[in-house]
Amino acid sequence: MSAFSEANGAAKPLVVFGAEVRRHRRRVGLSQDRLAEIIQFSQSLIGFIERGERTPSRNFAQRCDDALEAGGEIINLWTHITRAASPQWFRGWLDIEQGAHTLHTWEPLVVPGLLQTEEYARWVIRGEPGITNEQVEKAVAARMERQAIFTRDVPPMFRALLDEGVLRRPIGGKEVMRRQLERLVEAVESPRIGIQVIPMALGVATGLLGGFAIAQLPGSPDNVYIESTICGHVTNRSEDVEAIHSRYDALRAEAQPQSVSVDLIREAEKLWI
Repeated sequence: MSAFSEANGAAKPLVVFGAEVRRHRRRVGLSQDRLAEIIQFSQSLIGFIERGERTPSRNFAQRCDDALEAGGEIINLWTHITRAASPQWFRGWLDIEQGAHTLHTWEPLVVPGLLQTEEYARWVIRGEPGITNEQVEKAVAARMERQAIFTRDVPPMFRALLDEGVLRRPIGGKEVMRRQLERLVEAVESPRIGIQVIPMALGVATGLLGGFAIAQLPGSPDNVYIESTICGHVTNRSEDVEAIHSRYDALRAEAQPQSVSVDLIREAEKLWI
């Protein structure tokens, strides 16, 4: 039985997670100070997390799981927490994304979530009106968890088309943008990841009203995720899939080759020094 099913249904997920870390820590007879030494996180952070007052990172959860010999229970619980942080309408896409062997995406406004740094993601998510700090941290953790698909033995093929304006939009300030563009350059070192940029000078209007993604799964029809101002829409309806494929093909025809796109990213980096 999972920790969530054993806990009071009204209990906050972070409180449940913290209680499980504390239970496993006590089971192996470690103090917070000693655990902090082993996992190389501060004792104060461990205290905050055990009290359910901070959202743990995947790295924290994995190190605790290893140090406390939890057999995957802590990292699995962390995964449940991050999934719960995603909007209901997006959870169907998470399952599709996890099972896809190929992903194509177009983003006219921001860096795709699968390539965002933690700080960049935090600033993007903070743009949601009325969102609390706790909700921001949960959503950031969820976004970072999605990126774990690139650490699999056989990661999906991921191809991203970006409008050049994404590289020049000052989200989070110079340091956040500089690190984010560095991340994009590092990402394409993987043969499984490709990034192509559409120069602003071309004046391409296709796709400017919203981003989208295409997921290809073994033995299944393609699925698409279409962004909107309020929420996203996931569908495999043939008419919608065909329309999105047509837009993607039109955009890719205007995009620069990856080598030129990397030069554009590096040129944009100079804006943020």
